[in-house]
Amino acid sequence: MEESNPDYDYLYKLVLNGDLGVGKTNLFSRFTSDKFSLESKSTIGVEFATRLINVDGKIIKAQIWDTAETFEHVERWLKELRDCSNPNIVVMLVGNKADQINSRSVRSPNRGCKGICRQK
Repeated sequence: MEESNPDYDYLYKLVLNGDLGVGKTNLFSRFTSDKFSLESKSTIGVEFATRLINVDGKIIKAQIWDTAETFEHVERWLKELRDCSNPNIVVMLVGNKADQINSRSVRSPNRGCKGICRQK
């Protein structure tokens, strides 16, 4: 039986994975502390932070992990998530750096992403 927590109504666990230099740390910093840096350095290992958010009177506690990984491993991460978590887990694949079209690793927003995310 799950214990109720008076500090929040829902707990969301977020893991940021992706190639080096794609902006995971800036997404992490913007969301957790409303900061952005053009000179951010690559993450070594993992950074962790939490944030409480009020949505329609419900408190959501977001636990966020910023990792140093690569996009090529997305299929392995998804398999690990599905093997080790609730079968109803919600997975979201987010693209970043829309302003840098010429340096994208994934040229088309549909290039394999829909198929990878829908695999069970």
